[in-house]
Amino acid sequence: MIDLKQYGYIEVEQPPNGLIPGRITELQRDQYTVISEQGEVTAVLKGAFYHAAGSREDFPCVGDFVWLQPNQNGVSLIVKLLPRRSKFSRADYSGHGAGYVKTILEQVVATNFDYVFIVSSLNWDFKVSRIMRYLTQTRQSGGQPVVILTKADLIQDLDSPLAEVLTIAPDVPVHAVSSHNGIGLDGLSEYLQPGKTVVFLGMSGVGKSSLLNALMNEDVMKVNAIRETDSRGRHTTTHRQLFMLPSGAMVIDTPGMRELGLYGADEGISASYTDVEELFTQCRFNDCSHLTEPGCAVLAALADGSLAQEHWEHYLTQKRENKFVDDKSSYLRDKRAWQKNIAMQQKGKKGGYKK
Repeated sequence: MIDLKQYGYIEVEQPPNGLIPGRITELQRDQYTVISEQGEVTAVLKGAFYHAAGSREDFPCVGDFVWLQPNQNGVSLIVKLLPRRSKFSRADYSGHGAGYVKTILEQVVATNFDYVFIVSSLNWDFKVSRIMRYLTQTRQSGGQPVVILTKADLIQDLDSPLAEVLTIAPDVPVHAVSSHNGIGLDGLSEYLQPGKTVVFLGMSGVGKSSLLNALMNEDVMKVNAIRETDSRGRHTTTHRQLFMLPSGAMVIDTPGMRELGLYGADEGISASYTDVEELFTQCRFNDCSHLTEPGCAVLAALADGSLAQEHWEHYLTQKRENKFVDDKSSYLRDKRAWQKNIAMQQKGKKGGYKK
């Protein structure tokens, strides 16, 4: 008998008769692996689930807790998705054609985690701007961000990259580690406590799989070599999966993402750029566009160097992208609601002719 509390489960309501709680540990296509009190089972969504879910983001993801209808002799059924306490999403750009994005959907990457390990390697691919994008979405997700700088054995001066990250995020813990020789791994133990869940986020080639292997004390993930010319790597992880560490903590590993599409990130942007938005309150005019107006606190800060031009441009870029995504996804939601309303009206008309 497995105690699901070891997997972070907190019972908020008693499941109906015949159902048991479970946590999704792996997803490949439409087939789930779920851990429950009865052990690990293979499961699929119950047919009625497709009609009840409003959209794809309402489908279960790795890390989710669900109610399960177990089947000892075959595939079990996932009946209900339980409330999420945290969720990491990114924009899924669909329908590309002639440079035009037709729809933007929410892609849920992982759920019900306590910490987000933002993994970036200390090689040629190290970019603070990319870390800022991950920080924005992490703050939106409800998890606590922790920046992990891997491959610390490859450079002699760790102070410089550490200082860069601390400058943009002074309130976020930063750890330089090496999965190869174990440098800095002990410093991660404060996060890897029993029942806690950590999600790994980062591009391919940054060393997420090597870090997981080091924390697991065994090779559970294949590690691909990177190109030395540009430090780029191929995708090692091909699907999302939850691993139980020897410490009792859990890690959700995610496929490497070349670009992180912001989704619904207004609060995350505000949390990441509090210094910028604080300047807005000091402008002479409430509707200041921060372009040419007299008494603009942003222009003054840019002029005296207290606000870095690059930092300001990163803020504007994230705001523009998030607005574009919100506009596109809002149109799609309105279209779905309109189509659903039409379908219900037509169904009602057909029902009116029955005798």
